[in-house]
Amino acid sequence: MYPPSIQKLIDLFSKFPTVGPRTASRFVFYLLKLPKEEVKEFLKSILELRKSVKTCEFCFNPFQPSQISEKLCQICSNPSRDKTLLCLVEKESDLISLEKTKKYKGLYFILGGTISALKKADIEKIRIKELEERIKNYPEIQEIILATNPTTEGEATSLYLERFLKKNLPVGRQITHLGRGLPVGGELEYADEETLSSALEGRK
Repeated sequence: MYPPSIQKLIDLFSKFPTVGPRTASRFVFYLLKLPKEEVKEFLKSILELRKSVKTCEFCFNPFQPSQISEKLCQICSNPSRDKTLLCLVEKESDLISLEKTKKYKGLYFILGGTISALKKADIEKIRIKELEERIKNYPEIQEIILATNPTTEGEATSLYLERFLKKNLPVGRQITHLGRGLPVGGELEYADEETLSSALEGRK
């Protein structure tokens, strides 16, 4: 029903997380109403995003390096961070939410997704090989915190990770979970800082 150029953009926006065709069409028609200068600024920002933002080689968090040679984000390169702690989170926004509490001083690892069912295709969605490398190459890590969301997928991912870590972690390293201050079915990025602080402090 739409001209090809409009339909193409709707299809592209529909690929965004939680965005369906109806919302995608609103985005496109909003762009059509914008002045040309604002559209140019929008396109420029997207190009700048791809050009200036890198992914941290340790935790996979996106960051904007001050020098081209930088490979680690500001958290991973900070010498004051506790290198004995590694917190596993599903996505970038979960990391930011935990950082805002200012209660956690360790390192992070972004899994990049969750497991909905224990199938090979689902397991390949998360960075399990990279996690295994971190465990082998960083013996200073003594505690791994499973900070997945208290959703069905988050719980399945946590269960799989716990089994995996128990098989691969050297003796003496600890596996903990966030405390149950978080509501079942909720997500870390929507929890308030006080709730997240309690969940961190009450991990076990």
